[in-house]
Amino acid sequence: MFEILFDPYNYPFWIFIIAILVGAIIVISRPFSTYVKFAYPNAKFEAVGNPFIKEKELNRLFDSKNLNEFKDSLNALKDYNIIGENAQEIQKSLDDALIQTINLSKKDSSKEMYSFYNTYIEKIDIYLIKNTLKNKLHDKKIDESIIDSAILQKTKNLLNEIITNEKEKIPELLKNYDFGEDVANAVSNDEIDFLTLDTAIDKYIIEMFKKLKVPYNCEQGKNKFINRMIDIINIKNLLRAKQLSYDEKTCINMFLGDGQEISLWKYEEMSQTDQVSQLISSLEGTSYFDILKDSIEEYNKEGSVQVLENSLDRLFIKFVEDISIQNYVNIGPTIRFLVSKEFEIRNLKIIAKSIEENIRLDIIKNFFIKEAS
Repeated sequence: MFEILFDPYNYPFWIFIIAILVGAIIVISRPFSTYVKFAYPNAKFEAVGNPFIKEKELNRLFDSKNLNEFKDSLNALKDYNIIGENAQEIQKSLDDALIQTINLSKKDSSKEMYSFYNTYIEKIDIYLIKNTLKNKLHDKKIDESIIDSAILQKTKNLLNEIITNEKEKIPELLKNYDFGEDVANAVSNDEIDFLTLDTAIDKYIIEMFKKLKVPYNCEQGKNKFINRMIDIINIKNLLRAKQLSYDEKTCINMFLGDGQEISLWKYEEMSQTDQVSQLISSLEGTSYFDILKDSIEEYNKEGSVQVLENSLDRLFIKFVEDISIQNYVNIGPTIRFLVSKEFEIRNLKIIAKSIEENIRLDIIKNFFIKEAS
């Protein structure tokens, strides 16, 4: 049998050779096909960039004499067409610009990336769901215009149903939208623990990211992004908890899962601290320690963990920049562009409000989320 297989004068030999060649071509071409899928969107992301996470560009915009000059400076760029006569209208237009940018980026990308874009958009929408649920459960009147602020049609439908249904129907409603048992259970109790609800919703969106499929060779970049996001949210939650004097058990119940550097044992160690300063000290040896240590003086001055959260957001920008460099021929630039665009819009909304209210740059500059100089 083997003599026939290796005899070049017989058909089985050539069938065998062709099978080897086809297999080799498939193995070699698979990574290349991934690179081709990302070539155009990555080039576009590089060309568009995110200028308004850079200090120089932010300072230039802040020097605008009024909101009209601010709009004109933005609209000189082809990626912006901002309208509005006051800060609120301009902020709404900036939100619309974010939605448009993400949808155009999705359209330019491979269909295999659509689930990633949809989940990223759902992450942005999730704060609307959290706020609407809290208002509903507190029996507060909900402004139905919040529905228009949602990006995904799925979110718009859910918000509408939360607003129009009775509170008793909310758990089943959330299950119908695939939020799972943990989120449904969190809104089922007579006395709602909103900390538990927030944690359950955060876990839901993280699980959505973990489960989604990405093109070949993109899993590593996706996982690093998810793990850094988990670390950042875990640390932010603990910072708030320590400022509010939550006990250790409550803090541990807020754990979202293992991240890039913060695993359960480390999180438990951090939960045992009593104060924000002790929590920061417990992070020594991680990538998060230096930037928080450098921000502690400002925190003590302001008395708000927002100072520390902003520092973590700046570090997150650095992390996604590293992910982009390490995965520059596939998913990396997509992640960097989306994260940076989200913070860019946030910075621009701050500037619009500051110009309208004549707030000095030295007061608001620490709220900017920008790349390291």
